[in-house]
Amino acid sequence: MKKRKLFLYLRTTIIILLFISGAFISCAKRGAITGGLKDTIPPVFVRAVPPNFSTNFKEDEVRIYFDEYIQLKDAQKQIIVSPPMSPKPTISPLGGASKYVKIEFLDTLLQNTTYSINFGQSVVDNNESNPYPFLRYVFSTGNELDSLKIEGRIFDALEKEIEPYVTIALYEVDENYKDSLIYKEVPRYITSTLDSITDFSLENLREGQYQLVILKDKSVNYTYEPQQDKIGFYSEIISLPKDTAKVFEVALFKEVLDYRPLRPKQRSRTSFIFPYEGKRDSLYIRLLSEKPEDFQSRIIPDKEKDSVYYFYKPYFETDSLIFEITNGIYRDTLVSPFREQYKDSLNLTPVNQGTLPFDKSFKVTAEIPLSSVNDEFIKVIDKDSVNVDFKTKLDELENEVTFSFDRIEENSYQLELLPGAIKDFYENTNDTTFYNIRIPKKSDYGTIFLTLEEVEQYPVIAQITMEGEVIAEKVVPSKETTIFNNIEPGKYDIRVILDRNNNGVWDTGSFLDKLQPEEVFYFPELIDLRGNWERKETFILK
Repeated sequence: MKKRKLFLYLRTTIIILLFISGAFISCAKRGAITGGLKDTIPPVFVRAVPPNFSTNFKEDEVRIYFDEYIQLKDAQKQIIVSPPMSPKPTISPLGGASKYVKIEFLDTLLQNTTYSINFGQSVVDNNESNPYPFLRYVFSTGNELDSLKIEGRIFDALEKEIEPYVTIALYEVDENYKDSLIYKEVPRYITSTLDSITDFSLENLREGQYQLVILKDKSVNYTYEPQQDKIGFYSEIISLPKDTAKVFEVALFKEVLDYRPLRPKQRSRTSFIFPYEGKRDSLYIRLLSEKPEDFQSRIIPDKEKDSVYYFYKPYFETDSLIFEITNGIYRDTLVSPFREQYKDSLNLTPVNQGTLPFDKSFKVTAEIPLSSVNDEFIKVIDKDSVNVDFKTKLDELENEVTFSFDRIEENSYQLELLPGAIKDFYENTNDTTFYNIRIPKKSDYGTIFLTLEEVEQYPVIAQITMEGEVIAEKVVPSKETTIFNNIEPGKYDIRVILDRNNNGVWDTGSFLDKLQPEEVFYFPELIDLRGNWERKETFILK
């Protein structure tokens, strides 16, 4: 009897143990070990040697310690030393991890000067790249720290969004100051915005007078290179400490360069490309080399690049050609070697293909100057093969032929160009060409009614834009509702330009001329336009 009881006890114990083991196995199968919560805590500053905000600084090295391993992220963009040093200090770790940041000075420090090293958000932990927010190390080689400060905000003069990492610089205005310093010398004080910040502050400044300049500094060399950089400036000289309470607003813009021709390139047997920098006002090219009596030439501009195309006839043999170029007050002579090349041939290209908006006419262009249009070799027929009356117009300046005809929505048309319809400068004619043109439904498009209020002065330029591209534009001469018809469905910005010189375009600024760009206003909301919709918007310019 005792043995049976013992047997039952052991069996029950084994069953219970098996059940418990199965429960643990089942639980283990339900999910994997996650490793705990994700680390979201940034590194913690421990100490700096020498201490932050030291005076009478004489060291050639600084170490800033943290409570965990850190890395430096985007160091070249984010770390700013002010005043700038040449050569720049060596800052590590780069490409590795460490529990401290080491700064080694390779330049002799200026006497009685407050230095600021702004790390932005470049210090991140080694595991999850959590940034230490806006670390600054400040020291003075004199008995005290400079403590003045200015604040402001920056914006792009034309675009809705500003580019990241814009440099904010202060140049000391003293007996040695000239406006040309920005092209060749680094500023006295400097800082930078980050990728999404437009507010700025410059701290630890000394008493004095300063010129405030902002740069989109492509080379990160703290000097202004007009070929590639954008610039902005505060119009008045800043006086510290008097102006410390002001908030300075500065617009960033791309200057129009002074005109400068670049080396011409031969394009074909009888044509050359003349690239240039700057603004083409009244560019004129004249061949100075000996040429035939029946010599003729034509110029057409490139619509996408800063270049013009020079064509001439008849062909004549030569080793090189000498050209005189004038553009306003500019005058120069250029020599280009001549090489035997292919002849030009006429190839027409449609300006707008496929669906033709109601407010546009069908156009063709070419890379050779067009000289004549003969309507006898042109037909426009609709989808029922019925001839449609049309008119043509040759614009020699734009080098385009426009075809105008009455259009019916949801209809399609075919434009037929037979040989002889269009001739170019060299008397070449087109091959037989067909273009299919579709006309959409008017209900596929929307309309925007725009009313402006609190306009400082007229005229203004009202634009409908999408991601910076101008979709539609009108000059508004006075207080009236402006109507934008036949706008495709989409999300648009409304941009208004104060056209102060009444020339119909936005004018940029000039640092040397102390000229600010024309003001631009953006409607505060995106316009969500749908087909067959009308949007009525009131825009208060402020």
